[in-house]
Amino acid sequence: MAGIGVKLNKIYSKNTITTNLVGFGYSTIITIAPMILVIAAIIVMQLLLGFNKLDYFSRELYACTVLYIFIFGLLTASPFNAVLSRYLSDVIYEERYEDILPCYYLGLGVNVVFSALFGIPFCIWELLVGKVQVGYVFTGFCGFMALVLVFYSMLYLSICKDYGKISLYFLFGMSLTVVLSFVLNKVFGVSTTLAMLLGLDVGFALIATLEMALIRSYFRDNSGNYKAVWHYFKKYWQLVLTNFFYVLGLYVHNFVFWTTDMRMVVADTFVCMPTYDMATCLAMFTNISASVIFISRMEMNFHERYKKYSEAVIGGRGMDILNAKNRMFEQMKTEIMNLVRLQFIVTVVLYLVFIIFMPMFGFGGVILQIYPCLAAGYFILFLMYGELIFLYYFSDLNGAMAAAFAFCAATLLGSIVSSHLTTIWFGVGLVFGSFVGFTVAYFRLRSIEKNLDVHIFCNGNLLDRGPGKKQPSNIVFNRKSLYNTEVKQESEQ
Repeated sequence: MAGIGVKLNKIYSKNTITTNLVGFGYSTIITIAPMILVIAAIIVMQLLLGFNKLDYFSRELYACTVLYIFIFGLLTASPFNAVLSRYLSDVIYEERYEDILPCYYLGLGVNVVFSALFGIPFCIWELLVGKVQVGYVFTGFCGFMALVLVFYSMLYLSICKDYGKISLYFLFGMSLTVVLSFVLNKVFGVSTTLAMLLGLDVGFALIATLEMALIRSYFRDNSGNYKAVWHYFKKYWQLVLTNFFYVLGLYVHNFVFWTTDMRMVVADTFVCMPTYDMATCLAMFTNISASVIFISRMEMNFHERYKKYSEAVIGGRGMDILNAKNRMFEQMKTEIMNLVRLQFIVTVVLYLVFIIFMPMFGFGGVILQIYPCLAAGYFILFLMYGELIFLYYFSDLNGAMAAAFAFCAATLLGSIVSSHLTTIWFGVGLVFGSFVGFTVAYFRLRSIEKNLDVHIFCNGNLLDRGPGKKQPSNIVFNRKSLYNTEVKQESEQ
């Protein structure tokens, strides 16, 4: 279960232009390969089964079904995964591996129930109001639940840094998806859209099964300590809101445009705006490498400085602690600036590629008018994501939650305003929201830098408080009270 950082360290250690390119390519392929494989499978199925020859309603119904499966599968999983990730990290650090399976089973149940609470009513609405066939509705629901399981199990394998296995399982699953859809359509006469949707269901189910089997092979013992997991939800409730607001902010601008007159309604159930959604997809692809660059550099550089600072706090001199702190924050600033420089280059190159070549594939006009603002918005957004990771490092959960909420709320308000502007300014809402979230996170990090000593050395308790209301205070020294007492004594004299 070696991390991606170990491999990258070996690649980057030679410090040449070629190895830097190889390292960037490796980290990009390893981390975003699942998404690329899913998109490739869908495109191959469309080509093999003659998807473009279908009537307009069938094509849009399938497209909206897949769109909703991915968006709401990610949204319903977002509130819990951050807390579970924190619990897993702590358990692995403390080497209490027998507590991992209780976390896995409890989180699995919570995710399935929570997702079903939203998925089942929507499917009933699709069946009764949209008059969509029962088999198609049920197949779409199964795909939604299977993808929820895939996203959930990916959390555990990501914590174990097993990115290679995740990519391999997606390769198996999507290969099966293409083959099965072809067989169902050409051999058994299943309709094209239903065959494609069934193929995705089975592919996602295979991926989820392989992920679960791998997790069980890693962690065999079960302590049955489910209560500790619930305690983490209570203790780190800010993580629930932070992750939810962040993921909601990724799509809330789409939801705003889904309510405008430019929206498209399919089967009186699905609502979307194809031009804006496609421009969003292109903009996200333009900047997705930012997270890859940041994660790989974090593992290689900042984490080492953070570790040295922690070691200095435990057993170093005051001068050692101060020097380690200064080096750590200098490294943090360097990582943010390097991320800006590298991602700016990547964004400009991909922007030019999309502008030149996308019209050849039929994606032009309104899509490319909306795209520039959204590309700028996602550029700032992924920089904000890097700041959120730094806030997590320093346990500033309130700061991370404030930044995520500010991003989501500002994006919502900005998108409402931008929906009344001309087409080229539709993405300004995301730019505004990302900038607000980035600014809030930036000033929280500045505050941490100024007050880190107080946070590290004055945040603990010398006396633990027991249960009950009439327990003595655990405060053994109050600097403010001492100051007031000294002032009072001087005035009396």
